[in-house]
Amino acid sequence: MTVLVAYDGSDPAREAVEYALEEHSDDEVVLLRVVEVAGGATDAGFELLRDQLDDRRDTVSSEIAEELDDLLDTTDVDVRLETTTGDPANEIVGYADEHDIDHIIVGSYGRGGVSRVLLGSVAETVARRSAIPVTIVR
Repeated sequence: MTVLVAYDGSDPAREAVEYALEEHSDDEVVLLRVVEVAGGATDAGFELLRDQLDDRRDTVSSEIAEELDDLLDTTDVDVRLETTTGDPANEIVGYADEHDIDHIIVGSYGRGGVSRVLLGSVAETVARRSAIPVTIVR
């Protein structure tokens, strides 16, 4: 089984990684970091933007490894780091669809009510759109 863990550097995301390493120690774990892209890029600036995003993606991949070094060094779990760019919820669901992922794990701040409506929730969107099981860690 392959488990995808959405990782954005936040405390809830770190807790999701810890959960995945504990609960899925016999499975392959993919840590996915999505670099958000602001909308409104023009065609003229698209190539420049693409080059900058490629550079940022490489930087983010090494940052993930550094941030989680203590967790990843103490485990025998097969962990792979991946980075993509775009809207986080769309990229998480799309990556899972395209890469034969069996389960998604996302962290959440656990906001509710008006706060969730105003701010949106990547975890909630992933849970609604995903065709595979999603675990939300709070």
